[in-house]
Amino acid sequence: MPQPDAEPLSPAELDSFKAQMVALIPALRGFARGLCRDKVLADDLVQESMMRAWASRHTFITGSNFRAWMFMILRNHYFADSKKRSRYSVWDPEAAERILVQEATQESGVHVDDVMRAIHRLPDQQREILLLVAGAGLSYEEAAVVTGANMGTVKSRLNRGRAGVKALLEGEKAAATA
Repeated sequence: MPQPDAEPLSPAELDSFKAQMVALIPALRGFARGLCRDKVLADDLVQESMMRAWASRHTFITGSNFRAWMFMILRNHYFADSKKRSRYSVWDPEAAERILVQEATQESGVHVDDVMRAIHRLPDQQREILLLVAGAGLSYEEAAVVTGANMGTVKSRLNRGRAGVKALLEGEKAAATA
């Protein structure tokens, strides 16, 4: 792997770096929400990833894949943070009883919820690839760089993830009509 540039970015490169970061926010947020299943935590994860990328902007190699670099930062931060969070358990039954949850009344909202539930029931590796490729729009090559898997593994996980979601949705539809 080539070594990062030791020189600071030029003003033009800095402007390009900023523009690319801002353009990726929606895709990063979608990927983060799919990983952690919590909007607030996902937004914090994206913000922290953006700050880390900004702090490490001097290590970015101009001309390399910026999207994959940003998604890798987010993914690595998520897994590192997950290890820390797994040691803690926060549960307040009284607060849980006070929180009111209202399901979406629109039919499309119900379908999206069904798909997300099915995605979250997939194994972690399949869900991650499905969110990167289908959700965030990364190419197979970019997803392979982000996850550190080879291209065949990415395609296989994506195929099994799509088939798994389809099977889960068809199973729920069959159970609802019975």
